[in-house]
Parts: sequence; structure tokens; C-alpha cells
Amino acid sequence: MAMPGCCGALRAFLFEYDTPRIVLIRSRKVGLMNRVVQLLILAYVIGWVFVWEKGYQEKDSVVSSVTTKAKGVAVTNTSELGFRSWDVADYVVPAQEENSLFVMTNMIITVNQTQGTCPEIPDKTTVCESDADCTADSAGSHSDGVKTGRCVPFNGSVQTCEVASWCPVEDDSRVPRPAFLKAAENFTLLLKNNIWYPKFNFTKRNILPNISTAYLKSCVYDAHTDPFCPIFRLGQIVASAGHSFQDMAVEGGIMGIQVNWDCNLDLAAALCLPRYSFRRLDTRDPDHNVSPGYNFRFAKYYRDLAGQEQRSLIKAYGIRFDVIVFGKAGKFDIIPTMINVGSGLALLGVATVLCDVIVLYCMKKRYYYREKKYKFVEDYEQGLAGDTDQ
Repeated sequence: MAMPGCCGALRAFLFEYDTPRIVLIRSRKVGLMNRVVQLLILAYVIGWVFVWEKGYQEKDSVVSSVTTKAKGVAVTNTSELGFRSWDVADYVVPAQEENSLFVMTNMIITVNQTQGTCPEIPDKTTVCESDADCTADSAGSHSDGVKTGRCVPFNGSVQTCEVASWCPVEDDSRVPRPAFLKAAENFTLLLKNNIWYPKFNFTKRNILPNISTAYLKSCVYDAHTDPFCPIFRLGQIVASAGHSFQDMAVEGGIMGIQVNWDCNLDLAAALCLPRYSFRRLDTRDPDHNVSPGYNFRFAKYYRDLAGQEQRSLIKAYGIRFDVIVFGKAGKFDIIPTMINVGSGLALLGVATVLCDVIVLYCMKKRYYYREKKYKFVEDYEQGLAGDTDQ
């Protein structure tokens, strides 16, 4: 039963040909709709593709290198360390990092530690009543050392398990408030950034040609008055991201310094300039503030007069400044220009398709327009053959 239908479809596919027919429809609605759609397509191609997105340009992504240098001096006077001056070698740890800089703003220091045995700091896992509560040669992930199996007094008020460790063990239960180096707010950071666009062999750096050595010693970045000075005050960086430096300095955090190099190389090279912005990168959720901030430990080793090895353990809290460089450059090229022009011309055909759909399927006179749009023609050669046979 299905064979005649299949044969008809096959015959229509093989032996019928359709060609476009131009029909001029004098209708205000259809004509206006056609022009509106064409204008929208032209506005998109010209306004968005060519003007805004610069579709006539070839694009390249930035290749970048970054170096940083901090400056500033602070003074503290505490019972543990006494009077002390802090310079760059003390609070920048480590001295060099890739695309980042850590400035220590707060600390917990445990001085004169030596190898030996001592009681752990009391908490729910270290408090004991007898030696049976302390398993010898065991160490948890949060232990300060290896347990000796003895339960010993801690400051006479409570007993804790004894450990073989650097003694006395660190007590980091309280973070100093205000921050130990609160004066770091006025430290400065010199940012040196070199960029390269390989496709165009274009290089530049953020220390612009008009910046002199004398100017570099006195300028400080300000988004309104001095937006191209490469020296930034740490407090201003944090404030520009909407946070308080003194609050952030207590437990530390991570700040992003974003350098945007979007350049139009069809214009003068002097107009390719860096744009700076700042953002805090570590999450600060007041409803879920577990393990906040940024900190790590390091130690300074030395020997006393008797030759015994000692160390000072420092749990450093501070702000890590990550420099994030991004950007794209564009320059005129005939290939993307022709591609986008061709795409725009092809899009103009959308207006015709849309108008055809509305005219042939949506308007009241669609059957009338459909008769004018399509015309069926039989095979002329077969007609002539039939006449000859007669």
C-alpha cells in the first residue's frame, strides 16, 4: 500500500525542480516589516560587529611578565621581642614570588624552641587524666609532636599528653588584635609589568616613557589624579576593593591587582595604556567563617652560646597580592573584515525568510499570496511529444 506514495515521493525528488520566483507584494505592513528587520540586521552588523567588537581586526592575547617590590618601615615594642624595627627583609616572605607578593601584617611568635619533650596545649584531644589516655609513639594530624605515653601537668592547672617536639609548643589559640604590623597600611608596592603581543610584535611596559626617576620616587597611584603611577599604597589597594585594611590585616587575605591591557593598535602606540582595578579574592562569608584569612608558618634557626640548636617559630598572617594581567589587542586585517562583511550580507536574507513566513502562513490573505508565490509548470518537452503522437 505504501509503494505508490514512496514512488511518488521519489519521482518528485528526482524529476521536479523548483526555482525562486520574484513576487512584488504592495503591502504597507509587509514592506515596513521587511525594512525594520533589515535595519535591525544592519544596526547589529555595523554597530555591534564592526564598531563595538571591531570585527575588522585580527586579535591577539597578551603575554606578560611581572615583578614587584615593596617598601616601608614599621616599629613595634612588645614583651616578647622588645623594641624592634621591621623592614622589607622581615615582612616580605618569601623575598620573591611569581606574579605575587606576601606582606606579613600579623604574627604569633614562639621564641627559643629547642628539641625535647613538653606538654601539649590543652584542648579536647590532648587533655588527659593518666598515662593510659596517651598512646605512646602516636601522632594525630593536628599534634605538635609524637606522644611519649606520659600524662604530665601543663602550668599546674590541667594535665596534657607529653610529646617529643620543638618545645615549648606553639599556642595559636588567640590571634593578636589589632594586627602586629598595622603600620603596613602605609607600605607601598612598586609593580613592574612588561607585555608583548606576538602577532603584532608589539611590546610595552606599565612604566610609561614619560615617567622619570624623580617622578617615580614621589608618585602614588590614584584612580582619579594619577592613574598611571605604578606605585600603590597597600591600604588604598584594599580600600579600593571595598574592605578595611586593619580588619583584613588581623587574619590575612588575598587581594587581586588586575592590570587590563586592551589595545587598539590601529591607533597610536601611546594610547595603549594599562588600566588597574582591585578585588578581594578570598571569600568572606559572615554566616560561614571557618578557617578565614591567609597564614603559614616558617622558622628562623640559630645556635646559642652552648652550641644547642634553637629556633623561633613564626605563624605569619598577612595579605598576598596577586597580580593578574589580561587583555587583547586588535589590528586591521582584510581576512576578518571580509568574513564579517559576508556574514552580514548573509544575515540580510533573514528578513526575506521572516517576511515569507508571515505572508504565507500568518496573514489573512495567505492563500492568495501563496497562489501568487508558487506556480506549477508541467514538462514542456513531454507536452510537445504528446502533440506529435496525435
